[in-house]
Amino acid sequence: MKYERKEYPRPQFRRDIWQSLNGEWEFGFGDKQNYDRKINVPFSYQWQASGIGDTSVHNTVWYKRKFTVSEKNKRALLCFTASDYETDVWVNGNHVIKHIGGFTPFSTDITEYIKDGENEIVVRCIDTLETAVPRGKQSWTGEQFSCFYYPNTGIWGSVWIEFFGVDCIENYSLQSDIDNRRVYGYIETLYGKADEAEIVLTFKDKRIKKQRISLDGKRTNYSINLADNAFDFGELLWWVDNPNLINVDYVLYKDGNICDSAHARIGLRKISVEDGKIYLNDRPLFQRLILDQGYWIESGLTPPSVEALKKDIEISKAMGFNGARKHQKLEDPYFYYYAEELGFLVWAEMPSAYTFCDREVKAINAEWQEIVNVAKNFTSVIAYVPLNESWGAREIKTNKSQQNFARSLYYLTKSLDDTRLVSTNDGFENIEESDILSIHDYEIKSAEEFPIKYNGNYDGMHPQGWALFADGHSYKGQPVLFTEFGGIAFVNEANGETWGYGNGAKNADDLCERLEQLIKGIAKTEFQGYCYTQLTDVQLEVNGLLYADRTPKVAVDRLKKIFENK
Repeated sequence: MKYERKEYPRPQFRRDIWQSLNGEWEFGFGDKQNYDRKINVPFSYQWQASGIGDTSVHNTVWYKRKFTVSEKNKRALLCFTASDYETDVWVNGNHVIKHIGGFTPFSTDITEYIKDGENEIVVRCIDTLETAVPRGKQSWTGEQFSCFYYPNTGIWGSVWIEFFGVDCIENYSLQSDIDNRRVYGYIETLYGKADEAEIVLTFKDKRIKKQRISLDGKRTNYSINLADNAFDFGELLWWVDNPNLINVDYVLYKDGNICDSAHARIGLRKISVEDGKIYLNDRPLFQRLILDQGYWIESGLTPPSVEALKKDIEISKAMGFNGARKHQKLEDPYFYYYAEELGFLVWAEMPSAYTFCDREVKAINAEWQEIVNVAKNFTSVIAYVPLNESWGAREIKTNKSQQNFARSLYYLTKSLDDTRLVSTNDGFENIEESDILSIHDYEIKSAEEFPIKYNGNYDGMHPQGWALFADGHSYKGQPVLFTEFGGIAFVNEANGETWGYGNGAKNADDLCERLEQLIKGIAKTEFQGYCYTQLTDVQLEVNGLLYADRTPKVAVDRLKKIFENK
């Protein structure tokens, strides 16, 4: 089967004129340039979708392809969705960009380096098994083990060129403030040459606001009042069961001439906390989340298609979940696009590193800022997780430096985006600087255990052997969420070279009975939501509700009744 990703890669900020560079590239391994095979971009060489399927470790990989620019009279912006980990790019022999980080997009203007006729792009990616840099669920041994998977090396997101005039929007933010009935944000231009911007908001094909602003150099803040629009403001709000979206068009001008335009959209919604409860648009919100690792048999971290992402959300909703904790990766942009369109809540998470040191602190800080800069424009994202289960901060319980690292990530996140919740160190060894008290517990089994074990007295708890709080920290009244539990495999899956949590279920009936006990138990507590582990099997980890090929293990409607506790 031939895998192709030919759709426009960034659906939430779309330019009209663009050119895909996905498809066949020359490719090779080694420190020196070597192109002895072909690869299908954007799939990593470890996976069959790339046309290679070699899971052995190669620290340095090379890509090369020829291209002809389709648009002759505009500037050209070369864009990457994701490339792991250290990426250098040359165009016609000229070094045009270096990017460090495996999960975030990057771009550069290549206009000065391209020519009429045939051009050549060369990409080198260096991705070692280093544990002090963000890896997420990628194994640092080179082999899969327990809940860690084969690495994804090199380009694993789409590559494309888009075109603009004398200036373009390099960065932007688009936020909603429903209390003051406005949308607001900023526009950053690449060169600071544009002098005006026009922002047009439409809802159900009807214009509700048009605003033209003067630009103040490279960065300009804006605020658009929606109080006097033609709609009842309540009609505009985004809900899980009614995901209204407002289209937002940006146009840049230089001396009255259009130099760039792009299309975005936003859902008007607010996430807030009061008296230990979470609210969506001032109404109580109970979150039924599924842990979603975002791996595919044939393509690893890269979704084989945008339809595959949409189907994952649709089947999650069909099973009774209203959101996902997207675990240890920044997902393909289409996941968040479909999530906001389908009414699906998302937690955005920082892929972990695993050795605490100065290099880890620097790497996490840099890449987390890039992730938040992207995720803050996704309506579906309502919470951030900078650390998970003390990964990369294993001594956080007693180590003040590691506690300060976690604390700094909380405040860094809030400084970049204060409109969403932060679960600072999700699972255990929580610190006080967190909007959520998160609990991971794979040991609890029966409904009767829940109100006894989780009776509101959280200080001093050790849910499954790990302290719930780091030393010197205690419960401060935050909403409590059960953010990992379950992980039930079938008995026959838990034998041999596979991995799961605890004793497996004997069959579908046994699995459902166990699930019913867990969900009924949660209903006996003050938990404000839960996140079940997990959506699919992944390599050795076989505790999904779906097999790795997305086939349900149990009838979907049966699971829906359980997880909605009906």
